[in-house]
Amino acid sequence: PSRGYATASPEKKVALIGARGFTGQALISLLANHPSLTLSHVSSRELAGQRLPGYSKSEVTYSNLSTSDIERMAKEGEVDAFVMALPNGVCKPFVDAIDRGNKEGSRDSVVVDLSADYRFEGANGWVYGLPELYNRESLKGAKRVSNPGCYATSTQLLLAPLLPYLAPGTVPTVFGISGFSGAGTKSGQKDPAIPIPKVPGESLNGGIRPYALTDHIHEREAGHHLSTISPVTVAFTPSVAPWFSGILSIASVSLAKPLRASEIWDLYKHRYGHEKLVRIKESTEGVVELGDVENNHGWVIGGVQVGSSGSRVVVTGGLDNLLKGAATQCLQNLNLALGYDEHAGIPL
Repeated sequence: PSRGYATASPEKKVALIGARGFTGQALISLLANHPSLTLSHVSSRELAGQRLPGYSKSEVTYSNLSTSDIERMAKEGEVDAFVMALPNGVCKPFVDAIDRGNKEGSRDSVVVDLSADYRFEGANGWVYGLPELYNRESLKGAKRVSNPGCYATSTQLLLAPLLPYLAPGTVPTVFGISGFSGAGTKSGQKDPAIPIPKVPGESLNGGIRPYALTDHIHEREAGHHLSTISPVTVAFTPSVAPWFSGILSIASVSLAKPLRASEIWDLYKHRYGHEKLVRIKESTEGVVELGDVENNHGWVIGGVQVGSSGSRVVVTGGLDNLLKGAATQCLQNLNLALGYDEHAGIPL
């Protein structure tokens, strides 16, 4: 029987547009160990001309690819996939250039976008890439993939198993804390191996800093996609913390009827027990902590507690914002789109 993915095929080429940041670096190190993907182009305006560190398969030099360069690459079939690691709102001219090039050259290159720009599309062939919850089959052979946000990934994985049990009209609340790499990088970088964080850890004086108290883009994203399972509005508030990477999410949910903690655990085990990139902590292991998620390629759930009334449950989850929150998830989606095993190149 067919395995549903390629087992041995020539290496496929990937171009990374916006390779300067923390997520770009995380993806580069994953691609360096992928059995079937090779990184052929890395584009960064600031680092053009410098050699790419941390990639051992071949010598790659940063270039500064324009939209016309990208259109030509798409037209000539120079790469099999483009990964867009650009800030929100910047991606469209590049995607339009790929569309033009594909049309001119009768090509079909894959695009995975890590920004929020196409996460609400649904139309125009864009597929939302969170395979543990949605679209695993649609992602196979997809040509346009929107990679979910880091907080939005953890929020959705936390809330999805509970959706059928919500009290009518209730708004689940999620508090998220992320390491400072989640705030991204800023310009002025000279050394390609050392991005400059927008929020340096020391600026937080050892504490956390709440921000975007309402209307964070990941709040809308989580509610939008969870509503394809069951209509829901999510309330989400983030904070940035002085550690480098890792998100901890705490969800508080009102239930329509009382449930025991053991029943809640069973919901998560039933939903995610077969998922290679989900770890379900035992009830005796306590809440999800930073050590569970930092440098870990999957998502972790733990610390289920039900209030004395039985009708309110609090659950903790978490992931590394640069990995399952970005680069590892991107590689899952690339693998599915290009016909490889979903977990190829991902340390399990």
